[in-house]
Amino acid sequence: MMPNLDPSKIQQMMKKMGMDTEEIDAVEVEIKTKEGKLLVKNPSVMKINMKGKEMLQVEGEFVETEKKEKKEKKKVEFTDEDVETVVEKTGASEEEARKALEEEGDLAMAVMKLKG
Repeated sequence: MMPNLDPSKIQQMMKKMGMDTEEIDAVEVEIKTKEGKLLVKNPSVMKINMKGKEMLQVEGEFVETEKKEKKEKKKVEFTDEDVETVVEKTGASEEEARKALEEEGDLAMAVMKLKG
C-alpha cells in the first residue's frame, strides 16, 4: 500500500479517519472495460469502507488479456419487397426506406426508425 510504513500503523491511521479496511484474499482480478479485459496476477486487494462508501484498491501485475476489435458494419442486402414494405408501413420514399434498411440492418427496426 504505502512503502516503508508498518501496515498495522496504516490501519490505525485509517481507523482514526473513519475508514475501515479489509484485505481480500484474491487469486486473480479481472477488469472488463469497453476496450477489452485486464487481468491482475498476484493481486493484493484491499476493501476500504469510508463513511458508507466502499472502494477497492488493487495492486499487482497487470496483463492485458483481450482487446475488443471494432466491429465493422456489414453491408446488408435487401430485396425490393423489403423496401416496398417499409414504404407501405411508413409512407417514406423508396430512398428513405433503403437508407433506413441499410442503417438499421433490420426491416422492423427500419420501420420503427421512420415512424418514430
